[in-house]
Amino acid sequence: MTSTLDDIRDEYEFLDADDRYRLLIDLGRALEPMPEALKTDATLVRGCSASVWVYPTQPDGDRLHFLADSNAAITKGIIALVLLTVQDKPAADIAQADIEAALAPFDLKNQLSSNRTQGIPNMIALIRETATRYAGA
Repeated sequence: MTSTLDDIRDEYEFLDADDRYRLLIDLGRALEPMPEALKTDATLVRGCSASVWVYPTQPDGDRLHFLADSNAAITKGIIALVLLTVQDKPAADIAQADIEAALAPFDLKNQLSSNRTQGIPNMIALIRETATRYAGA
């Protein structure tokens, strides 16, 4: 994904509901592939209506890089949006990041069904807890 969250938000604001779904699906398709071997119970995000897996790596110093996937196209796009707010940043910065505020302009709760958005807080909490753990290590 080479677009920034600001780029995506600017595009998103001008789209109708159907095109917003397509944009989210495209974001999900652009995610770096997650190896099947990493899709385990340990990487599964609890409380999502679809299956969502998030796996942290630390390829460069204190920066975290997340691999993620979902078995639902829209949900995969949502996790792609979440990752745009934190990807490749220092663990301490991610732990303190206001991910919810970064996503607020997308108004996902009003744009998507509650079924699709119920797991977002759990995705964010898992990323934040992971970053806190890495920052403290």
